Amino acid sequence: MKKFKKMFLLFLPFIILFAQLLPTTQAAAEEEEEDEDERYEAIQERGELIVGLSADYAPYEFHATVDGEDEIVGFDVSIAEKIADDMGVDLHVEELGFDALLGALDTGKIDLIISGMSPTPERLQEVDFSDPYMNSEQRLVVREEDQDTYTDVDQFEGVPIGVQKQTTQEELANTELEGSQVTSLQKIPDVVMNLKNDRVDGAILEGPVAEAYVDEDEDLALADVEFENGSKQSAVAFPKDSPVLTENINDSIQTINDQGLLAGYQEEANSLMFNDDQSFFEEYYPYYLSGTGYTIILAFVGVIFGIILGTLFALMKLSSIKILKALASIYIEYVRGTPLLVQIFIVYFGTGVLGLDLSRFVAGCIALSLNSAAYVAEIIRAGINGVNKGQMEAGRSLGMNHAQAMRYVIFPQAIKNILPALGNELVTVIKESSVISVIGVSELIFQAGNVQGASFKPFLPYLIVSLIYFVLTFTLSRLLGIAERKMKTSD
Repeated sequence: MKKFKKMFLLFLPFIILFAQLLPTTQAAAEEEEEDEDERYEAIQERGELIVGLSADYAPYEFHATVDGEDEIVGFDVSIAEKIADDMGVDLHVEELGFDALLGALDTGKIDLIISGMSPTPERLQEVDFSDPYMNSEQRLVVREEDQDTYTDVDQFEGVPIGVQKQTTQEELANTELEGSQVTSLQKIPDVVMNLKNDRVDGAILEGPVAEAYVDEDEDLALADVEFENGSKQSAVAFPKDSPVLTENINDSIQTINDQGLLAGYQEEANSLMFNDDQSFFEEYYPYYLSGTGYTIILAFVGVIFGIILGTLFALMKLSSIKILKALASIYIEYVRGTPLLVQIFIVYFGTGVLGLDLSRFVAGCIALSLNSAAYVAEIIRAGINGVNKGQMEAGRSLGMNHAQAMRYVIFPQAIKNILPALGNELVTVIKESSVISVIGVSELIFQAGNVQGASFKPFLPYLIVSLIYFVLTFTLSRLLGIAERKMKTSD
């Protein structure tokens, strides 16, 4: 015991000294950690700032033809350019659906969100926000004949109201317009189209957006309704624990506010919103050409790889090996039992979590191919089962092995049986490719949204797209019909 006391007294000064140094060491470590910012360092190393936005929200961000080229413009884009310039890097704009922006930020697909987004408590749990760069009031847009009907928030019992989903406007409709029937849509033009088509009686929009639609469309008007919590702050969203990035963004916003640059950005955006020098088709036909091209490529890739993978899964399901049969069955049932939209998000965001930086187009092609494969597998399996079993026996009696009999005897007959079903699958893929617009692939529906946002015409862009889809599917159906007739005559 005495020996232990001597040892304790001997080491006591060192213990006290270590205890005094520990807080200093921890503070230094914390300070060093605060000085580190992996996202900022990645931006500097890359030499490029990737900003995500939804370019259907004029005058914040929208498509416009500038010097004959399609560009994403708006005062949010000008703010992004200012931040990138101050950081000494180039700006790259990544266009996505609004409800995909937070997922893209969380998985590292983008560095910032500058898309008229406000710092709500729910969003603050996932991301950090900069100082606000703009304050705006929420306005209720109604049809012109209803302007004097709605003057107070207490008048909306049972009244259908349109809003963009996952936005401040959606929360406002649910909390202040008591009893209203809220319809939440992905895009602002869709909300306005529902208003014009009498699907809803009012639409809550951000002040500058509401004024732009009312100025362009004489059938719309601003209702004299004031919201208690209608003041909204727009800020830049970025990943949590990014101290250096936070400081740089806030410095840029401070400069914008101090020098009054936002007014100039807004004036420039307003000047690009309405171009009366060209007709609608002259100005926007390149969007439809581009969208048609992407849609055809997506459908072609989806069906080709769908057939390849579908054939593999069909053979696995027909296999006598239980593990292969089980894997194929699980895959087919899972894919057929879940929405394509969910599968697109899993491929696009899931690969980001795994460290694979797939482009939006590649992710869309993969999701569409995997989805098509499940349906094609069942089509091919049914076609093979539809061939008389005696055909396999006949092939084997001629000295063919199982693989040769499948290739030269079974498959040729099965293809004739399943060609109509495969044709229907191709038509379905052409139409389902529209879902990929949610991650910003520039197919027909995505381009229609861009035209909506830029032209403030909610109906005409979709009418044109429907005609293009009809031409594509009708032409394909006729070609498949010709192929079927030729195969029948060759019997």
